[in-house]
Amino acid sequence: MENMEKPPTAVVFGCGNPLIGDDGFGPAVIEQLLLRKMHLPLGVSVADVGTGVREYLFDYLLSEKERPRHLIIVDAIDREDKNPGEVFEIDPSSVPAKKLHDFSLHQFPTVNMLQELQQFTDMKVTIVVAQVESLPEEVSLGLSPAMAAAVPKACQKIMDILSTTQSEVTVHDV
Repeated sequence: MENMEKPPTAVVFGCGNPLIGDDGFGPAVIEQLLLRKMHLPLGVSVADVGTGVREYLFDYLLSEKERPRHLIIVDAIDREDKNPGEVFEIDPSSVPAKKLHDFSLHQFPTVNMLQELQQFTDMKVTIVVAQVESLPEEVSLGLSPAMAAAVPKACQKIMDILSTTQSEVTVHDV
């Protein structure tokens, strides 16, 4: 029998490598969201995808099945114009060149896939990032104090985004 389960209305993917200090921001945010699971809106799925987000994005691009309406990517970023721990949104088309060339891309999802999902499907893509304090050159567990303080801020930002998404879904489905 065919699986009749509806896809989630929104998916939050935490990207990053917790073994590389502040790069573990995305997984840390997902961990906090999972602790608040009872407060997540119905139909929202969250996942720590670590360094493997490409496979999920590729599946969404190729899928003929219904996709989530909103994809939220959470990651760390390194920009000179931001303060450590600052949480903000960026559009897939505005990913800094430094990240575009960083395509071992455990640090950031494949930008072309995010742009294609937004452009060629009905899926909205939001990227929530936080400015790193530093990225170590060798294995280093744990977030810097600035990034640890950014985790609850990012969680709140995501909850705000999800409440807007849920409102849009409700209006759209009526």
